[in-house]
Amino acid sequence: MGNTLGLAPMGALPRRSPRREEPLPNPGSFDELHRLCKDVFPGQMEGVKLVVNKVLSSHFQVAHTVHLSALGLPGYHLHAAYAGDWQLSPTEVFPAVVGDWDSSGSLNAQVLLLLAERLRAKAVFQTQQSKFLTWQFDGEYRGDDYTATVTLGNPDLIGESVIVVAHFLQSLTHRLVLGGELVYHRRPGEEGAILTLAGKYSAVHWVATLNVGSGGAHASYYHRANEQVRRQTPHRMPLVPWSPPWASTGPADRLSSACASHTFHACLLLPARQDPAVPTETGLSHPQVQVGVEFEANTRLQDTTFSFGYHLTLPQANMVFKGVVDSNWCVGAVLEKKMPPLPVTLALGAFLNHWRNRFHCGFGVTVG
Repeated sequence: MGNTLGLAPMGALPRRSPRREEPLPNPGSFDELHRLCKDVFPGQMEGVKLVVNKVLSSHFQVAHTVHLSALGLPGYHLHAAYAGDWQLSPTEVFPAVVGDWDSSGSLNAQVLLLLAERLRAKAVFQTQQSKFLTWQFDGEYRGDDYTATVTLGNPDLIGESVIVVAHFLQSLTHRLVLGGELVYHRRPGEEGAILTLAGKYSAVHWVATLNVGSGGAHASYYHRANEQVRRQTPHRMPLVPWSPPWASTGPADRLSSACASHTFHACLLLPARQDPAVPTETGLSHPQVQVGVEFEANTRLQDTTFSFGYHLTLPQANMVFKGVVDSNWCVGAVLEKKMPPLPVTLALGAFLNHWRNRFHCGFGVTVG
């Protein structure tokens, strides 16, 4: 009988090409495992702070900070940063030199170098007036799907004391990362080591991280909530993105990433104007909601802390809100508000500790 069904012979069927697997990504640094969750929580604010940022060139930037506080003496900080030409990512520029000097004569400095395509080095120095407090040297190697780091802290050959920290992270799948940390310290009459295991699972909208060791445990959960939340906005005064003419759009943008950890972020909530005669309609803004939960347990101090953080970004209003509640009966919030077309950012924060009956608030202004 013939081929009544009209099927092609087995040899004539096209062969499926083997599925090409994507390479596993690099897991990043060990210190950044909980970074997404920590960025949700607001930073402490107390007193009045003024920050003036100035970009001198495409490689050099300075910042002046004046802080007035009721808890201590007023202080002044001079922050300077240099960023080279080699940019690997939006947050990584080599070489980079960052320094912070205060009115008491103390200095904090960092130097970052790219020794090879995969090998990085960092040196950290900290002084208190004329005395050295910390000197630390890091070496990091980033493979295709793993990262290995060795840190040497406060080496003293005469006093026979040293701290050595080794990190290793391996990407098992596109979502799962496993690794560990080994801390070894030695000084006269004392020697010991602490081993910590770490794991991180990244989904589309959430990230879960866990560190467990003999010194305690640290767990965090980050969730990016629905970004399609819609709010009522005035119809007559729509807000559109705007960049001031003095805003840097060239290589100077790299300086902001090199100084991100030293720049003061400020915010303030201002009521939006609305004409009662004009009806409102649903705006097209898409606020971004982020939630973070953190758990920390320290076996040496016999202390356990649970924290819940909330981060709400309103792009159309140029406003950011951060809030935190923890198991120590502490409640805090920070509001940030940008003031375009002026390069000014205002901040207002308040923190209350119900258990100790303490309250402090802060206000900040950032220019530039």
